[in-house]
Amino acid sequence: MTQRTTPPFRADHVGSFLRPKYLLDAREQFFVKKSISAEQLREVEDRAIAEVVKAQRDVGLQSITDGEFRRTYFHIDFLEQLGGVKTDIPVTVKRADGTEELAPPVIRVVDKVRHAKDIQRADFEYLQGQVSALGTPGLVSKVTIPSPTMLHFRGGRAGISREAYPELNPAFYDDVAKAYGDELQSLYDAGCRYVQMDDTNMAYLCDEKMREAARQRGDDPNELPHRYAGFINKVVARKPAGMTLAMHLCRGNFKSTHAAAGNYEPVAEALLAEMNLDAIFMEYDDERSGDFRPLRFLKPGRLVVLGLVTTKFGEMESKDNLKRRIDEAARYAPLDQLCLSPQCGFSSTVHGNNIAMEAQWAKLRLVVEVAQEVWG
Repeated sequence: MTQRTTPPFRADHVGSFLRPKYLLDAREQFFVKKSISAEQLREVEDRAIAEVVKAQRDVGLQSITDGEFRRTYFHIDFLEQLGGVKTDIPVTVKRADGTEELAPPVIRVVDKVRHAKDIQRADFEYLQGQVSALGTPGLVSKVTIPSPTMLHFRGGRAGISREAYPELNPAFYDDVAKAYGDELQSLYDAGCRYVQMDDTNMAYLCDEKMREAARQRGDDPNELPHRYAGFINKVVARKPAGMTLAMHLCRGNFKSTHAAAGNYEPVAEALLAEMNLDAIFMEYDDERSGDFRPLRFLKPGRLVVLGLVTTKFGEMESKDNLKRRIDEAARYAPLDQLCLSPQCGFSSTVHGNNIAMEAQWAKLRLVVEVAQEVWG
């Protein structure tokens, strides 16, 4: 087994990082107090991104993101910039146990979906500049965007304008795929070679509560994974040659809480055998995700990045346990088709998980060290 020179890397990560306090303060000054300009906020974001880029390099990571430091939410900030899409800000609700949960945002398709402008290009160009300035060989700038399935799953047929789309298939799926393809081409033209789509919906379809909610919206939860595989493949067909396109499956990641649980079996075949993605990041940090048997569907040439290290709590995993779990996974998929990462980002929303900054970097160092010891 060898380390990889192209993404995903044996030690990889999902993308978001805890925001430094000075960045949170600047966001409050801009969004709440209205006391600084957008240009001043961007200057603070630039400083924070330059620091987090160097920190990723220093712990040994090869894939480098901007920490999602310019975003409030991992999905809304992108989706609302697509033509034909309207979003509402998610609301925070208190659970019975006192923890907070992020209620799903309302995402509506009100017109024909289109790529109205470059969404991530300027942010990527700044990130790429910072990565290049480090002068470290082998680093790859990575951009994270929400999955296109989020335009359907949240509201189902009722969330998509019947005036714009009397029939969903194929017009809606083709339009969304073209919009995503245009964004991927924009990023590619700017030099981007690594994009990850963050998807909650395939993971939610492993949870019986979420499956029932889909039924109530008029969808068949057994059919949806296969429909979404075809949907994703329409996007993959439009990605530029030479770009790695990955997907991360998320079960919810807000202030260290989760939204869904359940074995991957209901979606495994669609996810691992039908989708033409280059790599899948799968959460496997605790019993919520079930066993590794679903990995038996992984087709040749694709990679699974095992999210074995939790970002929700600061307690450190042991190297021996991580290696044991990698060995378990390798019973169902070739070790050479596996990589290692944290299960999710550390801050999928601006609020961040309940974990210390020091623990964040310690966990990433652990991922790098274990990957070196397992794959060489």
